[in-house]
This record gives sequence, structure tokens and C-alpha cells, in this order.
Amino acid sequence: MTACAIEPSAANEDDGAPRAGCTITADGSYAARLARDGDSWFPERWTLDGPEPYAVPLPGHQPEEPGTEVQPMGDGRVLIHRLVDGRHTFSLLYPTGPGTGELLLGAVECPTEDTRLRLLPPAPGGGRAYALAVGRRSTAVWLVAGGTFGPEHLAELPGRCSGGVWLDRTGRMLALDREAGGRTKAVVVDLERGGEVSPLLQIAAHSDDRVLLADPDSGLLLIRSDAPSPGEGRLGWGVLGSTLPVRFPECLRVPECAVTPFAIQPGQALMPESCAVALRFDGPLGSWVGVWRPDERHVHHLPAPEGWLAGAGLWTPEGVLRLPYATEAVPCGVAGVGLPPAEAGVPPAPTGVRSESTGVRSESTGVRLESEKPAEPEPPGPVVPRPVPLREAPLGRLVTK
Repeated sequence: MTACAIEPSAANEDDGAPRAGCTITADGSYAARLARDGDSWFPERWTLDGPEPYAVPLPGHQPEEPGTEVQPMGDGRVLIHRLVDGRHTFSLLYPTGPGTGELLLGAVECPTEDTRLRLLPPAPGGGRAYALAVGRRSTAVWLVAGGTFGPEHLAELPGRCSGGVWLDRTGRMLALDREAGGRTKAVVVDLERGGEVSPLLQIAAHSDDRVLLADPDSGLLLIRSDAPSPGEGRLGWGVLGSTLPVRFPECLRVPECAVTPFAIQPGQALMPESCAVALRFDGPLGSWVGVWRPDERHVHHLPAPEGWLAGAGLWTPEGVLRLPYATEAVPCGVAGVGLPPAEAGVPPAPTGVRSESTGVRSESTGVRLESEKPAEPEPPGPVVPRPVPLREAPLGRLVTK
């Protein structure tokens, strides 16, 4: 299947909606999103762990602003983040018969007007929620739900941070992409040690290295870096605790398309190369889904279901990709996509995909960056992901393969 043959869903077109289609809890039990009623927005909770998915509207006393953030909690309540008179307020919403109950948690007042505060991805366990306040020279980590006395300031980090990926299943180790000195490097923040910061990903001295996704079971990391191709952020993968280099597959380079990983298959302990990764492709023709494994040299391109809440989805341990969607006929639906068989024939690459072999040399590290080769990649040795100390993760080398 080529890129030109994939028809975009009408629901994926830009209609002024908030960018985040929906947010799913770490265990996949609940989701939350801002839904539209005419020109008005209201929070909506989806229950995903039952026989059939269903939605519960949680409208407040007045419509929400399009930039309002919502996040599902593990107990079924929905955290809502609003900006009110320059203050960031946080509440928990829950259904109360025909109405909506709201528990006010408190507010965070940022020191400067240009400080941007946003929620971090749902934490493992579902009992806590965190936010990142990015200022001119520093970044604050806040616990905004699940604390004892409302929002709690946990750490102040030098530099401007972005991203946010949980590296363990306890909600302790958080990977952030920190900009300092004109470069962006991934670091680890230990939330149980006062926000202690350790380096995580520093491929080359002059590269921008970011962590996009992580799977605690296998230790698989999805990263983006311009180390192999200056000026071009390429997708790559590595393994926490492994001595193998970071790799940058050629099959993940699609001209004129943005490629974003959004889900990793869980439950694959000691098998990072066998984990299925779900990818979102955004290009001139719209958005579609890709499925890829690190031990394969091709991507399975699949049309997105109609009304897909683009960028949202999760894998089951059995290898089913669940994609939430909403249409006029089905306002709350989840499409299941089976995991393609491993190496079940290489499909045609999307138009324009570069597959030629290249060789680049890193002057700062002296490590050769090798591209696609006919030989099979050397399988990794057994890997036991270690939540501490992540600063020792040897991700300082890279290979394009």
C-alpha cells in the first residue's frame, strides 16, 4: 500500500478542535476528551474496560474553552485544567445522576505571564496527575491531583523542558526533554528524590535528542534525534540497560510526512525488538496508522478508522491495537486492529520513502552510523529494565539500520 492510496478520514481534518483528540489512562480503562455540541465544548469520559465502550458527558455550568485540558483518572473521575483570570485551576469531575459533580483541587499561579503550564501524560496507577510549568529559564514540576493539600510544587529544573514520558510503572521516573545551551537533551527526573536530574540521552554534543515513548516491560525507547542527519529529526529506538547502540530505521523516513509514535505493545518482557509500535502519519493526504516492529525493516500502513481521534490508541498485551473513534452514527467507538504477522511479506513502501544505504560518521563520538544492510541485526541480549539508576543507560551510540 502506498501513501497515495490511503484515504484520510474526514474527522481528521482541521476544524478548529483542540489538538489532543483524547487522553487514555495508562492501563487503558478510561479516556477523556473535549467533545463538541454545536459551537460549545464540554468534557466527556469514555469507559473502555467493559464489554462495550460508552461515553458519559460531564458538562459544567458553562461551555469550556477549546484550550481546556482534560485527563482521565484511574477511578473514573476526570481532571480538568482551566485558565481563569491568569490562574491555572484544577478540578475533578464526576457524574452525579443527570448532572456533573466538581471537586475543586486548587490553583497554580505562574510567576510570569509567559510561563506555559500543561498536564503531563497520565501517570501509571491513575491515582496522581502532574503538570509542567515552563518559564523563561526554568521548569517546575507540579503534582496537581492525588496530593494531600491541593497542588504541590515538586521540583524546579534549570532550563526549558518539554515532552514527558514515564519510564517505570510506579510513577517515579519521568523523562523530559530539556533545552539548555541551545541544545535539547533528554533527562530523567526522580520524583521521589526531590526532582533529582540525571542525563538519559546524549547521542552527540551538537545533536537534539528527545525521548518520545517508553515501555517499562521491555525497556524499549522511541526517540527523535538529528544526530544521524543534521537538521532532520529522525525516529530511532534504543533499550534501557542495553549496551547496543541507538538505531534509526530508514523505513521510518517518509518525505512530506510527520511520523509520530503513540503506543507500544506492553507485556513483552525481555523482547524489545518484538514490541509492536503504533505510528501516526500526517501528510498531504491526511492521517493514517502505521504498525512497525524494531526487528523488521518495513512499516505496515493501515487506513485509520473513520472519525479516529487522531494520535490516540493503545495496545493490548495480546497484540490488538485499539483506536478510539467518534462519528455521528457511533459517538463512542473503539476499532480493534490485529497485529500483522511478523515478517509476513514486505509491503510496498509509501511513495518517496528512501531505502538506499547511507553511511554517516559522528565526529564527536567517532562511532560509525551504519544504515540499512542486508545482514540481519544482531539480537539484543536479555534486558531487565531498571528504574534506578537510569543515568547509567548506555544510549551514547547510534546506528541507522
